[in-house]
Amino acid sequence: MLGLPKPLHPLISLFDNTSKKIDYSNITDLRTSAFYKISYKSNLTGQIKYGQHHYDFDEGGLFFVSPNQITSNSDNNGDHSGYTLLIHPDFLLSYPLANKIKQYGFFSYSVDEALHLSDKERDTVISIFKNIDEELKSRIDDFSQDVMISLIETLLNYSNRFYKRQFITRKQVNNDLLQKMEKILEKAFEDENLAVQGIPTVQDLSNSLHLSPSYLSDMLRSLTGQNAQQHIQNKIIEKSKEKLSTSDLSISEIAYELGFEYSQSFSRLFKAKTGQSPVEFKARFNQKTSFNFAKMQPSTILFQTQPTLLFTKWQFPDQNCFITLQQWKNQLNIYCILAI
Repeated sequence: MLGLPKPLHPLISLFDNTSKKIDYSNITDLRTSAFYKISYKSNLTGQIKYGQHHYDFDEGGLFFVSPNQITSNSDNNGDHSGYTLLIHPDFLLSYPLANKIKQYGFFSYSVDEALHLSDKERDTVISIFKNIDEELKSRIDDFSQDVMISLIETLLNYSNRFYKRQFITRKQVNNDLLQKMEKILEKAFEDENLAVQGIPTVQDLSNSLHLSPSYLSDMLRSLTGQNAQQHIQNKIIEKSKEKLSTSDLSISEIAYELGFEYSQSFSRLFKAKTGQSPVEFKARFNQKTSFNFAKMQPSTILFQTQPTLLFTKWQFPDQNCFITLQQWKNQLNIYCILAI
């Protein structure tokens, strides 16, 4: 159907269309595949949409598709030369790569988030494709699969490195996306309908930013060391601390206002992130311990009235004892009367 020869191996194939163009005209527009797909397309000129911006490129790109992912025939339009590697998951069985390959987030990126290669990076990738092609065409022996697995893993490791480089070179744009994401989260948690709409999800954020969830998380990790889900959780903790320290709402009411269906889920997250329960955190701002002035010497009282030792729970939230200036004045007046 594609005008290609019979594959050399039932579980792994490499198509080289640098010399022979693949005919996609007989393929349905939307389709899925049971294979991991890694494609390099040269002469891929045009624009790529990144967030809400478009960027010109003409250096070609590397694309990744995971098994059973829906792809479009429009992705293959144009006169592109390059290589396409198809790997069935069964080919990786009994090798650590069978699990490790699932950790490469770029298999879930969209076409608009392709890896754009420099000339040097392109040469590295093409040399690996050629080595895989030579290995497939060679006589099969006891080491053939080991060698091909090693080459595939090398290709993936280089791709991971090159994507990190791409994140770095687009750092300014990524920082703009980070700030926009923070504004989206802030608006969501200030919304009066949060209790009804529920906590924003990674999918919600990625839709708003026009990025795939995997790309968003990897981009954030390159900037902050945390993925998208962790950013959402951080915002939950920030808002919950505000409510716990400034309102008389119960833990259940606060959990509901923050979009939690069950207060236990909120309490578990808060404890995991802060090391203390919401009840313990709230108690720090409600507890006041009175002093026994009857046992204090006059010199001690005078010393304790120095301005530097008069503090409030807002200035020093880690203190266990708080006393207001008016309480000091009242106690001092009583002590002075008794002394006279």
